[in-house]
Amino acid sequence: MKDVQAIIEAAWDQRELLKEAHTQEAINAVIEELDKGRLRVAEPKADGSGWQANEWIKKAVVLYFPIRKMETIEVGPFEFHDKMALKKDYASQGVRVVPHAIARYGAYLEKGVIMMPSYVNIGAWVGSGTMVDTWATVGSCGQIGRNVHLSGGVGIGGVLEPLQATPTIIEDDCFIGSRCIVVEGVRVGKEAVLGANVVLTQSTHIIDVTGSEPVTHRGYVPPRSVVIPGTYTKKFPAGDYQVSCALIIGQRKESTDKKTSLNAALREHDVAV
Repeated sequence: MKDVQAIIEAAWDQRELLKEAHTQEAINAVIEELDKGRLRVAEPKADGSGWQANEWIKKAVVLYFPIRKMETIEVGPFEFHDKMALKKDYASQGVRVVPHAIARYGAYLEKGVIMMPSYVNIGAWVGSGTMVDTWATVGSCGQIGRNVHLSGGVGIGGVLEPLQATPTIIEDDCFIGSRCIVVEGVRVGKEAVLGANVVLTQSTHIIDVTGSEPVTHRGYVPPRSVVIPGTYTKKFPAGDYQVSCALIIGQRKESTDKKTSLNAALREHDVAV
């Protein structure tokens, strides 16, 4: 794909190239590879040291929008007016899609994914065994691991509006509680539990309060953390006020079965989900 990458990079710097047929063919080829899961906007590094962002693939997703034309789509009594196609043929992919769940073409859903009435945007990758629960949304290029539960109303941020350098990443076996918001390329480590209403951005203080001294993270939740909403005091010219943060109040036990440890974490720490 080196030639395709070079074409994408050139078009990113010179948008007039989007009018050329070979540029459009290259962009379309990348979106097809994303849709089939053969390319990813970000992926785990082979040595297990973190994630590798494939910036040029994200650029192809952004460039896909201006080369598409608006059209009217009618489905029974419903009408839509958009420039992006939807995924099709879920049965052959082994994906369960409950009405009115929607995934855009260019998003990849592994076999065994369950979509309740929800939304998965272009460029996203959702792993096997994951449930995208009712009214949960996976933003553009969001990376959702295997056996993840995105509870009702969860919002996983995208990279398109506003343009973000890296996608939001939820690693394997995480439980994301109701109405959580995870945006701006935040990464949630494997087997972590976010209680209801946790909001994570790149500037959110994620404070580990399990030791004798607080330890603050930003943009990253360590593996197996149990996280709840919290506040801390911040000084402003007008006085001291409480600012939202996230508190790591415990750990899921590594030695036990993942479902067992999840239930134990929720009971032990009285976490609302």
